[in-house]
Formats: sequence, C-alpha cells, structure tokens
Amino acid sequence: MFEFDALADQKAHIKVIGVGGAGGNAINRMIASGLSGVEFIAVNTDAQDLDNNRAETKIQIGKNLTKGLGAGAKADIGRTAMETEKDAVATIIDGADMIFVTAGMGGGTGTGAAPIVAQIAKDLGALTVGVVTRPFNFEGPKRMNRANSGIEEMQKNCDTLISIPNQKLLSIVDKSTTVVEAFQLADTILHQATRGISDLINVHGLINLDFADVDTIMRDMGDAIMGTGVATGEERAVLAAQEAISSPLLDDVNMRGAQGVLVNITGGDDLTLMDADEATSIIFEEAGQDANIIFGAVIDPSLGEEIHVTVIATGFNAKAQTVELSTSQPERPSFKQVAEQIHETHNVPTHQAKVSEDERVSLEAPASEPLVFKDDDLEIPAFLRQRQQ
Repeated sequence: MFEFDALADQKAHIKVIGVGGAGGNAINRMIASGLSGVEFIAVNTDAQDLDNNRAETKIQIGKNLTKGLGAGAKADIGRTAMETEKDAVATIIDGADMIFVTAGMGGGTGTGAAPIVAQIAKDLGALTVGVVTRPFNFEGPKRMNRANSGIEEMQKNCDTLISIPNQKLLSIVDKSTTVVEAFQLADTILHQATRGISDLINVHGLINLDFADVDTIMRDMGDAIMGTGVATGEERAVLAAQEAISSPLLDDVNMRGAQGVLVNITGGDDLTLMDADEATSIIFEEAGQDANIIFGAVIDPSLGEEIHVTVIATGFNAKAQTVELSTSQPERPSFKQVAEQIHETHNVPTHQAKVSEDERVSLEAPASEPLVFKDDDLEIPAFLRQRQQ
C-alpha cells in the first residue's frame, strides 16, 4: 500500500549553510522570519558566535588552530580550519539536492572556508548556489581585496554565484541609517535571495516550480545578479517588477544576455493571476527572447496588499555584460502559454555528480575532532560584538 509519508521523502532536500559571522547572521534572520522546508547549518571558527547561532546543526572548524577565537580576518586561517573538517561537513550535507552556501566575503572564516564548503557540496552532486556579499567601502581596501579573492574561489566551486554589493545598499537607505542597520540590511538581502529561490520549490502557491525547473536555470550557470521590488496599490505588480529590474543590487547590469531568469512573485491572499501576468510581462520584455525564464507565484498572507518580486538572472559574467536596452519590444509568450510550459517534464536528474579537484593549501594545522551539536532554543547572535572586532 502506498504510504503518504513517501511523498514527503520525494521532496527536494534543501540545506542552507551559513559560513562565518555574516553567514551565521543571515541564517539567524532566515530562521526568525520563518523560512521553512530547509535545514540550517552554521559553520564557524568563532565558538562564542557559533554558540549564539540559532541553527539546529553547528560545526566548529579549526578548534585546535584558532582555539575557538575566530580566524582574525585571515582567509588562510579560515581555509586551513575548513580543510581539517572536510569529512565532517561532507557527512552532514550528503544527500541534499540543493545547497545554499551563504557568507560575507572579506573576513577570515567566510572568505577562506565558504569556497571549500561549496566544493564539497558540488562534489556530492548537489545543486550548489553561493549567496555572498561584498564589503561596504567603509570597511577598507584590504577587506575588499580579500573579498574579491574569495569570490573568485567561490566562482570555481558554485553552480551559480549571487554576489551582492553591500555598497549599493546605501543608495536605497537614508543618511540617518546606522552602521548596525546597514549590516542588518545586508543580512536581509542574503535572506531574500535564498528565500526567493527556496519558496518557489517549498511553499504552496498559485504557481509552483519543480526542483528540476530550478536545476535547469541554475546548474553550471556561473555568475548571477539579483533584484527585488515591493509595491502596493492598483499598479502594484507592474511597479514591483519595474523596481526589481532596476534595483541597485543589479550593480548597473541589466538582464539582457542572461541565459536563465528565475522570477518569484509573492503576495497576500488577494494575489491574482492578472498580477502575475503583469509582473512577468515586464520581466519578459527586459530579458529578451533568448533567456530561459521560469517563474512562480507564492502566497504569504502576512504581506497584506504588498507584492514582492524577486528576479535572479543567471548564466553570464555580470562585469562583462553591460548593454543598453533595445527600443524594440521582443515577442513574448502569453501568460497562459508560459504557465502551461512550467511543469513540462525535465530530464535533469536530482543528483548530477560533479567532481572537481581538491584545492590544497600549504598551511598545516593539527587535525581535531569537529564539534557538532544541535540546539533549538538559542538567542540571536551578539551582532554588535562581532562587528566591533
């Protein structure tokens, strides 16, 4: 007899790994916001920060190397710490269909360890999506240089890498925004990027996507850009979509030239098919005929009359693709045609093993047993303490 429990077992298994301080803050925000259907894992060299994290699974790396005091903004320390615990991380994430690796680039643990976590995930065959931030300018050129090096390593090991320029966030906040609020906003953007993708798979809505749809758009696609928009009122769908495709987070790059585009339209109980049609019309016109576009519409009653549109464009190097919009409007399929095509059968298997060569580092550290434990009732991390270090 068929067991209903078997249906749950067939769902895509998604894990979100927060590496370092910024990655840990991001998953704390995801947990606090009620992001469901994913497993959270925190990885850090800083024992105190890890203890304050709300993730169910925690992995302390480099215990003997750093004595639990963090990597001291040294990426080579973070890298070596992660190398000593690769087997432990592989054991915990094995079996996942999709893995998000989220981190802030520029520090020690996130910059050094996150690329290795991504490498492990991809070697295990999981669809591996990196979601990282680049530092604010006020954090200094040395941190920015470390971040750029870390992003280069992430590009080698992720199927898709979403790199969010923190400096661009300053263009959407007022001058009274505090330093603490600026970093919290960066954490929120990491959360939005992850949720924008995972909700399309996990949350029931007007239009849902199969994991294979997302796999097609994001597998082996390289650099990606993300934009978000929020609006209310009569023209809310159009306004939210227009805001998303002109978002400062796109880093002055438009979507024309992207190979794939993933669109998440989220609204309250009053979200209509007309809303979805109007929003996707804007996206189709911006992306052009060559892009493979998939979209989903998710219901979140807590949003009331708001509509949120998240657009993730994949498959091109953002720095090399600055092009002007054409004045001609490309032919686009109707909403009905696109909706009918969304659930076409894909031949992409859930697991596609992709093995890449291990990167080795010259630093040596004594191997230690990783500290892995679970806890459900911890508070928000000491955000100010970490940022003041």
